[in-house]
Parts: sequence; C-alpha cells; structure tokens
Amino acid sequence: MLRLQLAIRCNGVYVCSSRGVSSIKTQIKQEERKQRRQSLREESATQVSPTKGQRWKEKEVIKYDRGTEQGEKKDISGPLPPSYSPSYVEAAWYSWWVKQGFFKPEFQRKIPHATPEIFSLCIPPPNVTGSLHLGHALTVAIEDSLVRWKRMLGQKVLWVPGSDHAGIATQAIVEKTLWKEQGLSRHDLGRDVFLETVWNWKNEKGDTIYHQLKSLGASLDWDRCCFTMDRNFSRAVAEAFIRLHEDGLLSRRMSLVSWSCALRSAISDIEVESRTLTGKTYLSVPGYQGKVPFGLLFSFAYPTEDGDDEIRVATTRPETMLGDTAVAVHPEDLRYQKFHGKKLRHPFSGMLIPVVTHNLVNPEFGTGAVKVTPAHSPVDFEMAQSLGLPMLSVIGENGAMTEASGDWIQGVQRFDAREKVISGLKERGLYRGDSEHSMHLPICSRSGDVIEHLLKSQWFVNCTTMAQKALEAVDSGCLKLTPSYHQKTWRNWLSNCSDWCVSRQLWWGHQIPAYCVTLAQPYQVDENEELWIAAHSETEARNKASVILGRPDEELHLRRDEDVLDTWFSSALFPFAMLGWPNHTKDFQEFYPNSLLETGSDLLFFWVARMVMLGEQLTGQLPFREVFLHSMVRDAHGRKMSKSLGNVLDPLDVMTGISLEGLQQKLKSGNLDPQELKMSEAGLLKDYPRGIPECGTDALRLALCSHRVQGDDINLDVGSVLTVRHFCNKVWNGVKFVLSALGEGFTPLPMKELKPHQPMDRWILNRLRQLTEECEKELQSCELHGATAAIKAFWVQSFCDIYLEAVKPVLKGPNASDACQVLYWCAEHTLRLIAPFTPFLAEELWQRFPPANLDGAPSVCVAEYPSPCHTVHWQYPEEECRFELVQCVIRVLRNMRSEYNLTKARPEVHIVCSQEEDLLSLQSFLSPLQTLSLCGPLHLHILQQGTQHEDLRGWAVGDVTENCHVHINLQGLVNPETELLKLKTKYLKLQCELQKKTRHGMEDSEDKSLHLLRIQRSMQTLQLMLEDRSSEP
Repeated sequence: MLRLQLAIRCNGVYVCSSRGVSSIKTQIKQEERKQRRQSLREESATQVSPTKGQRWKEKEVIKYDRGTEQGEKKDISGPLPPSYSPSYVEAAWYSWWVKQGFFKPEFQRKIPHATPEIFSLCIPPPNVTGSLHLGHALTVAIEDSLVRWKRMLGQKVLWVPGSDHAGIATQAIVEKTLWKEQGLSRHDLGRDVFLETVWNWKNEKGDTIYHQLKSLGASLDWDRCCFTMDRNFSRAVAEAFIRLHEDGLLSRRMSLVSWSCALRSAISDIEVESRTLTGKTYLSVPGYQGKVPFGLLFSFAYPTEDGDDEIRVATTRPETMLGDTAVAVHPEDLRYQKFHGKKLRHPFSGMLIPVVTHNLVNPEFGTGAVKVTPAHSPVDFEMAQSLGLPMLSVIGENGAMTEASGDWIQGVQRFDAREKVISGLKERGLYRGDSEHSMHLPICSRSGDVIEHLLKSQWFVNCTTMAQKALEAVDSGCLKLTPSYHQKTWRNWLSNCSDWCVSRQLWWGHQIPAYCVTLAQPYQVDENEELWIAAHSETEARNKASVILGRPDEELHLRRDEDVLDTWFSSALFPFAMLGWPNHTKDFQEFYPNSLLETGSDLLFFWVARMVMLGEQLTGQLPFREVFLHSMVRDAHGRKMSKSLGNVLDPLDVMTGISLEGLQQKLKSGNLDPQELKMSEAGLLKDYPRGIPECGTDALRLALCSHRVQGDDINLDVGSVLTVRHFCNKVWNGVKFVLSALGEGFTPLPMKELKPHQPMDRWILNRLRQLTEECEKELQSCELHGATAAIKAFWVQSFCDIYLEAVKPVLKGPNASDACQVLYWCAEHTLRLIAPFTPFLAEELWQRFPPANLDGAPSVCVAEYPSPCHTVHWQYPEEECRFELVQCVIRVLRNMRSEYNLTKARPEVHIVCSQEEDLLSLQSFLSPLQTLSLCGPLHLHILQQGTQHEDLRGWAVGDVTENCHVHINLQGLVNPETELLKLKTKYLKLQCELQKKTRHGMEDSEDKSLHLLRIQRSMQTLQLMLEDRSSEP
C-alpha cells in the first residue's frame, strides 16, 4: 500500500509521531490551546462591527396561552413546543416563585439539605433617574447567579432589592423634562409642588426598574424592598449624621467646593468629568446662546506700587483676576527675586496686593508668576491658607459677577465678564495677548456646565481616621478585594483622603438634620461662630441648645438648614440601613455584616470605600467581608455606553426584541438635543439596521456571565447574546430528545445506584463528574465564566454531539433501559448546574422530569445544587483515556469523508493498529465508533511488528497516530477526475493564501501547510485510482 509518512492535521487534531493512547492527551491539549487562541481572534474580529456579517432570521415567537392565574404554577401538562421560544419559557414562572416564597430566607427551613450558613448581600440600588441599562443587567446576572447558587446549596440567603433617590441626578433630569415639556423651572413651581413632581417621577421610574429586575429573573426578597428616602431609611440617615456630628467627625465650615451654576449646587467628584482640550475649543455652556472659547492662555501685567516695573502673569480665567489677592512666584526663581516683599497695584480696584513666594508655583508655567485667587482655585485656596491671604468671592452661585468684583461689572455672567476684563486691561495698556493652551476643563456630568470653585459654608466629614481603618481592614485581610489588583487603587485613594463635602444645594434629597441656633433678640453672629445643633426634630434641637447655652427655650430661635445631603452619604448606609439600623432588628442581627458586596469597579471609592468607612464607624463592624468588582460594559466597538451615542440599550429590548423604529422612538422620547439625537439615530441605524431579535432573559444572563468580568471592560455585542440563545435552543432540543426517550412511566434510579457497564455510559458520566467538580471550583472563586464555559462545552460537545448520537441505536436495543437512566441523570443534573444562570429555561425543563426524590424540591430554585460528593462514584478515567483515541479516529474519518465529498455514502473502513492497547480501546467503543464516524462496515486489525500493509488500490489512508491508521474504500463512491479537479483548485487557492500569510508572519500559516499536505495526499490517492482505471482492459 502507498504510505506517505506525513504529519497531517485531522479535523483540528495533530496526529503524528504518537506512541499509543498515552500521547494523545498532550496533542489534544495543544490543539485546544490553539483553538482557544483562534476563538479569541474570531471574537475580537466580530467585535469590530456588530452588524458586519451578522445575519439572523426572525424566530417564531410562541406564546404561553394556558391562562395560568398570577402566582399560580405554570401548566406543563402539554407537550413542549417544537423549538425554544423565550416568550413561552419565561411566562408565569416568576410570579409563582415569588408567591411560593422561594426568594425569602425563611423558606430555607423547608429545605431538607439546609445548612447553617448564611449568605446576604444588597443590590447596588439603581438610581430612579430612568430605566436599567446593560451595566445594571450585568450586575443582576452576576449577583442573581451567586444568590441562586447559594440558595441551592441550602444556605439561608437574603438579597435585598432597593433603589436610590439619586438627588442631583434625579433633580437635574426632572428639571430638564419640566423645561422641555412645560417651559417651567422648579422655582416657577415652588419647593412643595416640585418635590411632588419628583415623587411622581420616582414612582413611575421606580416601578419600571422593579419590573426590569423581575423580568431579569432577579430572585430578590420583595417584602424587604428598600428606597433610600423611605421613612425608616430617612431616620437612619438622620441618625448617622447626628452621631458623626456628636463624635466630632462632621462639622460645618467655609471651604472651596465644586459648584454647578446651572444646578446652583455643590456636586460630588464623581459628577465632575475632566475634558481634555488640546487648544482653542468652542463649547456650549448652559445659559449662553453662543459657544464659549476655551483652551486659551491669557497674559497681562500687574504694575508695581510705584509704577516703575511690572510682573506678567498668565491665566486661563482672566475674569477671576478681579478676586486676586496676591501674585505668587517660586522662592528659587531668580527672575523675580527683586520683587520679593513688594506690592502690586490691582488694575481695576486699585488695591495693593503682595508678591508672595510659595513652592506650589511651577516656574515653567506661563511666565512663572501666577495670580492668586483663593476663592476660586483649590491650589490658590491652599496657598492662601498657609500664607494668611484674604479671600474674595467675585463669582456668585448663579455664575454672575458679585458686588465684590466692582459696580462696573456686577451682575454680568462670568464668561461675558471675561471679555469686559480683557477690554479693560487693553484700555489700561496691561494686556499682553493670548495663545492656544492644552488644558483639562472640569465639566458637570449632570448639566454640562463648566465647574466653578466657590467658597461656601458647607458640611464636611473628616475622613482621616475612618480612611486609616479602611486601609488596615484590607491590609490585615479582614476585607478582601477581588480582583486583588484593586488594592493598589484602594491604598492610593485612602492614603490621600480629603474631607468629604456632604451638603448639596438641592430640593430633592434628605434635608440636613441640623439647626442654626440664635437668641431671640436681634443680633449679628459671625458665620464662623454659628451654633449648629444636629437633631431628629426641632424640639430635640431646642432641648440640646438650651442645655448648651444655658438659656430657656423661649429665648432661642432655630432655623433648619435648607440644604440636602449628598446622595453618596445615604448610599453609604445601605448595607445596614436596609436591615433596620439603628434599631437592632432581627434582620440586622442575623444578616449583618453582609457576606459579599458585588458592584462595578468604577464605584470603588465613591461608594465602596464610603460604605466601609461609615459602616465600621457607625456599627463597629465592616459592612461586608468581601468585595467583588466587575468591569464596565461597553458596546461592541469598545465605546462607553452613552445616550448621546445612542448605544445605551434597555435589557428588555434585548430580551424581548425591538424594531429599529422602536429604538429610534425611545431616543426621541428622551431629553437629547437635536444634534445628539441625529448622531444617536445614525448610530442605531449602523449597529441595528434590522432592530434587535428576541434573545430572551436566559440568553442575556448567560451571555453576560460568560464574559470574564474581573479583567478588562466587556465589549458586548448583541450578536453574542443571539449565539447564546442558539445554545438555549440546543438545551431545549437535547432535553426534548431525552424526555421522548424516557417515555411515560419512567422511574429514575437513585444516583448512587447508577453504576453503568457500557463504556459509552461510563464515559459520559465521568465527563459529568468532571463538570460538577469544575462548576464547584469556578463558582467558589466567583469565576462565573469558567462555570458557564464548562457547562456549554459539556452539553454541546460531550452530551449532544457525541453521547446522544452514539446512544440512538442503543435505545432500540436491549440496553435501552440503562441508557435511559444515564440520559436522565445527565440532563437533570445539567439543568440543576445551569439553573443559577438560566433560571427560566432550567425550571421549564426540570419540571417535566420525573422526580428522583433527591429532596422533594418543588422547584429547581430550591433543589440541591450538584456537588462533587454526589458524583464521586462515577470515576472512570480509563474510559476517558480510551475514548480519546476513538475521538481521534472519528475526526480523521470525518475529515476524510469531507475531503472526498462522501457526504451521503457509508464507505467501508478498516482500522489498523500496531499496538494491542489501541486495538482494545477501539473494540470497547466499536458501536459508537461506527455510529459517530458515519461509516459502513468497519473492521479492526492488529498489525504485527515487521509486517507490511497489503497494497490496496482505491483506498484512502489517514494517520491517526504512528501506531494507528484508517483506510476508506473509495471505489465506486467517487469520480476520481471530478474530485481531483476540485482538490487541485482548492490546493492552488490554499497555496496562494499560505504564501500571503507566510509573508506577513501570521499564526495560522502552520495550519494551512498541514492542510496542503493532506490535500496533496488525497490527490495522490485519486491519481492512483485514475491510473488503475486507464490500465484496465
């Protein structure tokens, strides 16, 4: 026989230079690594454009129409629909779960496999600004998967739902909506009517959010639902403020704050976006008709007191020079040593201001001399405090110039005042020009306004001691951050933690529980000497003040602070306030501290760190023992989700499907300006020209959990969700086959009694055991993507593609009952494994299986999660090892069938082994080998050492290993001339591709070379057949 000792790649597996079964594992592992790399390349390629090459057919939507009452169990007496339809699968189950109390910790008492362990966590409360987006869906998918897993383990689980009032964000969007729809401001309505409007908004959006959470399958305890402005929560907020004030950690003082003139409120750092400008840039600013130029550096001169000399200064904000109280230079800058201690005359006020020296001055910036405006610059404020300089506020809360700036400019808006100041400097001969300048411009994310730094009397929390304790908690291991690389960020932030401004000049929020106390008779009190009392009520405040001042109640006048607290202050109390703190309720005693906090990594400082600080300060305990931080969700192009880009998707639209027109209509109903709307509509048209198909809740959840959420940001392509829906359909069809095979009256054996004898049964159960171990390991380390990948690989590759196909002939024979037991446990077991990720699909299918009396669970939600201890008796490593050779043979045969276009033929096959070990392995799996390789008559031979193969003309040869070869009879099955022509064409095409890839050094050039060798071998076989035909008489 013609033998070509070539290294060939058979269906993705290298099979040369092997020594029996033992060497195949290494080859397979190497190939799997290559396939993973290829998958990553393909995945990144598909993420370039979510629509490029993306094709999907509209699936039939099958509705559940059996009229089940709300809260009643779904009727599953009828047959399963022919194909998977999310609308059908997801109907009715959630309301039944809630009514049965499966999501309540108290249900644990009814579970036979209950354990003493407790698992509690809170959902990061979504803002009631609007609806949930895919970032929220990721949080829900992760948390609900962990919660459902813990509940199925038998632990006592509490997961509390809630929402956040989101003070500044909600007020901003309601004001914007009011102005757009009615042309009214909050001041036109008045405080009481405006707050009533916001409460109506909250009720509407809050209901939408809770509907979305339920649609996502979130197994939350709705009887413990919590809103951050509920009566009990508001009392907890007030109590926290009062305790911090009494402990000396919260006080009122004058300081610089980040201020939005559009909102007329101080804002938190998380609401400040830094926009990088590389030069002169025109930007829209609220309240201005035209655009305002930024990215310029203006220079002007300060004359000396005697007028004989001058100092030039440079600034990006010339209008603030009206509040200058000094000019600063670096003490070692030789250019300005002669000015040390001198006075300069202000060009407009005529006031004399000193030349001061300070190490904060950068000699390389501008002229090396800087104007000092303490009331409008954080750096200048710090400098002024150290040097004792006066502070002059020249820009007011509304962005207009104040009385202190001078009568000639008072009331002029800040950026209009800039032009007047420059004109005034030109008139005085002191203007020295401007130049383009790169800079970082602080922008309010809520209003789009340019941030001002204003000197205001505000409430501040001293974080120094609390931050140190938070640092020690992580360093000592009492608090675990996952992934651990976030510890560096944690240390950087908390090692330099400044005081936290917690007061906001808003109407929507928790009004600060503090009262300014004065005596009844009129008299002036310096603001720095005001007496502020923190109390739950005016009566309580009056009693406290009476004791402190030693005056009777009737002599005291109290005025409550009208400001509200920063949203992050109340949010920081959520882990314990949701449980009833400051009261020592049963929930607080049982479920605090929380077991885990799971949230986005972008909230590490603004929310997580503050929860840790206030939790330990107010309760004496850390609020949770571990923090799991996931990455941000971006669109398929890697862009941040943004309404202005039109790439913010409602999870419901992915789950239920939506047309392009529907997506565009949602945009139009929002608050985008015309230019943003136009850009957003263009983005939708590009990414979703046919809209979004119905993917289903389970597919979305499983797709999100399939990403490695602890690493880089997640670029989510809707196409990947659709792919997971196809997997759900694979589960559906697989279970349908199993149920039909089981038939009526099937009774499963107890798991421990199932001890199969057939090699194929033993192989699949060994795989199931490995899957169970893998899921436990991955879930315990919160590596959800590892668990989902293992489940998908088992179901598709091992169970459906191999075992189900192999067992079909068995189901018609005498061993059918044994095979049915294996089918049952593979399907039922896998449904319980996947239930935390795809609860609706798992419930719909699991309910149709006859109970195995594991624990008599009424729902897969509370059934026992598979444990390695349940499958430990299914250890069959020898079958695993033997079947690896079988798989290699099948790959070679299938590949050869494809190469010779034997799609319908069942050719005769001979397999020749030179090692008895290999022959015995193939003999034990002879029936599945023949079934899976789609062969006709199959013969096994042992080749004694030193003997030669018979020279068989018209037979194709494939090398499985050095010691195992397959021979396919092609005679009468192929037309050598036709097939040879096809292979030559394919060979030339591949040869060209290989030359290109080799020139560019591409990774898969080795694969192309091996493919060429294989085609070359097939061509030689066909050539020999042609020669035989021509030699026939």
